[in-house]
Amino acid sequence: MTTVEFHPLRVAAVEPLTDDAVAVTFDVPDDLAPRFRYLPGQHVTLRAEIDGRDVRRSYSVCANANSGTLRVGVKRLPGGVFSTWVTEKLQPGDMVEVMPPVGEFTITPDPQRSRHYGAIAAGSGITPVLSLMSTTLESEPRSRWTLIFGNRRADSIMFFDEVQGLKDKYPDRLHLIHVLSREYPDIDLYAGRIDADRLERFFGTVVPADRIDEWFLCGPYGMVQTAREVLARRGVPPEDIHDELFFAGPVDPSTLIAPEEAEGSVSLRVKLGGRTTETRMDPEMSVLDAALRVRSELPFSCKGGMCASCKARLVTGDVEMTKNYALVESELQAGYILTCQAHPTSDEISVDYDV
Repeated sequence: MTTVEFHPLRVAAVEPLTDDAVAVTFDVPDDLAPRFRYLPGQHVTLRAEIDGRDVRRSYSVCANANSGTLRVGVKRLPGGVFSTWVTEKLQPGDMVEVMPPVGEFTITPDPQRSRHYGAIAAGSGITPVLSLMSTTLESEPRSRWTLIFGNRRADSIMFFDEVQGLKDKYPDRLHLIHVLSREYPDIDLYAGRIDADRLERFFGTVVPADRIDEWFLCGPYGMVQTAREVLARRGVPPEDIHDELFFAGPVDPSTLIAPEEAEGSVSLRVKLGGRTTETRMDPEMSVLDAALRVRSELPFSCKGGMCASCKARLVTGDVEMTKNYALVESELQAGYILTCQAHPTSDEISVDYDV
């Protein structure tokens, strides 16, 4: 059953990582510890009232899952309401509402497993990958990682010391490749963007793509799609490629606010927490925005089709999704939709958040 349960957590620490990024650690009370256990790579949704608005964003947990520490990395984005608030105003001792961890971009560690994992990350895309690597390198002593990590400059690398610390701790099990787009190392291969040509050069020389069992991609949409295409050409099965998008393009801030009450031609029925509510909506609206008018407690975060916080099952009717960067094929086949991206194409629809 899907329930919306934000919990107020005290900020234990705000650590600067770069000029525009911080790591935020939360105190989790003992009675909430079971709810905030997480698998490496999962994310949490944070909620705060900023300038009178209810603003929510999802951030990946960037700590070793064995530690039990709840910590996220936040990079300030141009015009980013939430990221600017976190990086400029949030202080230790402040309270932030946090939803328990969710997400499928993960690994369930198995001490008996022996696998070669590969990751391609750019910028803040390192946050879930850091959790994946640190947890599995500790929990799976026979597994190893190869990480291709792209950034603009050396001083813009989030979690540089921690990533390097893993390399120092596991020198034979972590192959670390830094790629800088605005600095120029002596070796040309490591200077520039992570594009198709550079990946092909890596796979033809220093990275044996065909010997890596699973790939984890995290970063901007273009990089993730390019990496998928190159890996596919190298014969990597799609089920062995996992991805997480941090942004897919500009987000209109106005879309992050639920619209005012309005009538419409489509009948909408919403089930959450065992309670069903009916309303009407305009087909130009998203299912989520229409439903928020009558059920303000509905789960959502990015509203960009990336985090799956608003996932629900379509029980009756038909919809079209504008974007989908979060649901896998098996979820689509089972009838799940991203309600933030779903627009009705029938006169009546019903969605269920409880399944």
